[in-house]
Amino acid sequence: VQLQASGGGLVQAGGSLSLSCAASGRTFNAYGMGWFRQAPGKEREFVASISWNGAITNYADSVKGRFTISRDNAKNTVYLQMNSLKPEDTAVYYCAADRRPWIARATTEKTVFGSWGQGTQVTVSS
Repeated sequence: VQLQASGGGLVQAGGSLSLSCAASGRTFNAYGMGWFRQAPGKEREFVASISWNGAITNYADSVKGRFTISRDNAKNTVYLQMNSLKPEDTAVYYCAADRRPWIARATTEKTVFGSWGQGTQVTVSS
């Protein structure tokens, strides 16, 4: 599956951004999806994930209560709504698709995800 992330930008602390990840290729609605982020000099870290049917979601503690992951299988798109942004949220955000279809999980593990988008930059100013 090919993934195209968009929606990044520059925002002040306390503001909001909405990221989108459009998928093409294999059957999007069969695969769990995830968002990860990577700040300069740091490892790529888990942000949020959602199961193939949207029934299960998972969030990093650092974003819980501020970010919401969702998906629209009719539009082959997964979203990340980010509210109450903080400077420490500054990073390149990547979407990714699970390697295996029809698995009821929303995992935090990078190795589970086999397809990755190109990333979109999010910068939060203080």
